Amino acid sequence: MAGWASKLGGEMIEPSATPRGLFHSYVRREPIGVAAQIVPWNFPLLMAVLKISPALAAGCTVILKPAEQTSLTALRLADFLNEAGVPPGVVNIITGNGHTAGDRLVRHPDVDKVAFTGSTEVGKIINRTATDSLKRVTLELGGKSPVIVLPDVDPAVAGPGTAQAIFFNSGQVCVAGSRLYAHKSVFDKVLENFAEAAAFWQPRASLDPDGHMGPLVSDEQFNRVMGYIEDGKKAGASVMLGGDTPASEGGYYVNPTVLVDVKPDMRVVREEIFGPVVVAQRFDDLDEVARQANDTTFGLAAGIWTNNLSAMHKLAAKLKAGTVWGNCHSMIDPALPFGGYKESGLGREQGRQGVEAYTELKSVIIAL
Repeated sequence: MAGWASKLGGEMIEPSATPRGLFHSYVRREPIGVAAQIVPWNFPLLMAVLKISPALAAGCTVILKPAEQTSLTALRLADFLNEAGVPPGVVNIITGNGHTAGDRLVRHPDVDKVAFTGSTEVGKIINRTATDSLKRVTLELGGKSPVIVLPDVDPAVAGPGTAQAIFFNSGQVCVAGSRLYAHKSVFDKVLENFAEAAAFWQPRASLDPDGHMGPLVSDEQFNRVMGYIEDGKKAGASVMLGGDTPASEGGYYVNPTVLVDVKPDMRVVREEIFGPVVVAQRFDDLDEVARQANDTTFGLAAGIWTNNLSAMHKLAAKLKAGTVWGNCHSMIDPALPFGGYKESGLGREQGRQGVEAYTELKSVIIAL
């Protein structure tokens, strides 16, 4: 992001409604001002840095509110920023609950922009509140991301890849591949390889060097995830894998879980669970799976697994998602804009667009 600070130029524009040579005009891109940034608990350091860096590159000052579950990470980051020479008052960290500290930030008359990453429910509240003073708002919200496996791909490749898409960070990821669609001709084989790969993601203590999936963040999140699993079973879903907690671990651990025999109207299919739970479904052709994948209020991300580059591009164009990955997942780069369609957010973060979101445009017209 540091490189963008010298690349946010304006532009010279010749007026079109007046005789040439009578006016000089140009467009300035200026810092928006004070940015209030509210970040979640699932990647506390990464999310703080991704929020702060574009704002500083654009010339703004920042008030960052970390999630109450992970506030110490942001406070330690503030120490590093001070050591690096960031002037006092440029980056400010406040802690507190969302309904108190967060709400005050969004309402404050001296805040010019609000950037929030978190649930769609809270994002809507923030957007409504910020609308009272017409603050600029960027929202990166929830997802229910589809991962699609076409019939030509090797199940031995797609199985581990789609498992990583959902089980990374215990499924506590906004782009987690929580809806798995595999072509009917390879469905069983993909799930077989998926289940084998799930052994790699068995829950372990966070500091265990052999562990790859730790606990959920809190008892509230643990109860939420287990509640969704039980709700899915009551609605008719079958547990192909997991659905329980490991006997050998105490704490908020949930085993990698696969639900099959699901229907489109089930809550486990439609709502963001934010845990290591995937629903697996069959499909017949590209048009059908595109309709299934798009049948959601979310639109943050999607994944496609195939060796057919033509099918990859055709399907990517059909999917209503802000990011589409091919034969990979969760590959997020600061050079590329990131954000969602529909109820997965407003605006974009990262890339040029993410930096420009912290600026305002000013037209200047001078008579000669």
